[in-house]
Amino acid sequence: MKPIGITMGDSSGVGPEILLKAAGSGELHGPYVVYGDRAVLEECSRRLGIPIPGGMEVVDHGLMAAEDITPGQVNAKSGIAARAYVVAAARAAIAGEIAAMVTLPMNKEATQLSDPGFTGHTELIGEVCGAEDVTIMLASPQLIVTHVSTHCSLREAIERCRRPRIEKIIELTCEAVLRLNPAARIAVAGLNPHAGENGLFGREEIEEIRPAVEWAQEKGWPVVGPLPPDTLFYMAVHRKRFDAVVCMYHDQGHIPSKLLDFEGGVNIALGLPIIRTSVDHGTAFDIAWKGEASTRSLVQAFEFARRLAGQA
Repeated sequence: MKPIGITMGDSSGVGPEILLKAAGSGELHGPYVVYGDRAVLEECSRRLGIPIPGGMEVVDHGLMAAEDITPGQVNAKSGIAARAYVVAAARAAIAGEIAAMVTLPMNKEATQLSDPGFTGHTELIGEVCGAEDVTIMLASPQLIVTHVSTHCSLREAIERCRRPRIEKIIELTCEAVLRLNPAARIAVAGLNPHAGENGLFGREEIEEIRPAVEWAQEKGWPVVGPLPPDTLFYMAVHRKRFDAVVCMYHDQGHIPSKLLDFEGGVNIALGLPIIRTSVDHGTAFDIAWKGEASTRSLVQAFEFARRLAGQA
């Protein structure tokens, strides 16, 4: 069985800490290999008293020394290193050396000090893989959501709400969700209040979203919409009518997901030729290296990676 690759994340954040916690407590079920710096893990272990498991395999990049570590602070060197871990793991996944990759949080500000064009993990991995139609699926036991647009302004998000893009995200959503649950039901959210109220509050639902939904239905996929966002999530979570929701922009999906399961949510990248999952939280500089960070999202991300790789 091939291992799951785990990137250590920005050393100034909670990544090294939760990795050591989860590994040491036996919460990571199955083989894995860490992409990072052993010196950072050793220093984190020393400061927090969390032993490094004897069998932990580390692809040591040698980019960070103990004296370079600045917990809770933006650090250009940490940003460079965190980016390198992700690129190395993505290339290993493309080469078939690992079954999937799980990423711990990077700090955008730190990475942008050396890579001004950096906008996030998903876009970076997509660039390494040569994939353009990439999106994020947020998954938890209560709700799964995907997004037509993610890291852009709200004004730009509205412009991206076009039929070809919506069709692609519906397709990616169906492929992933039906792998996890063959009986899944998928809803598509509207963009405007009340899903446009038949054109009263906007015509995107009529001209862009509804035709995309009808296209998906013609293919036999279990998709309905567009539905009013203000009631859709209630119907999905409390009435159990839907297993996944295709959202039109970042906050439409992220807000309900994080409200429901802030610590246990998982990011899953769709549209890549490899499997990539991630914790659904940031570097949490305010609690970094204090022994307070939860391992729940990492454990869930690891389990989703194993399921998608056919290992669970």
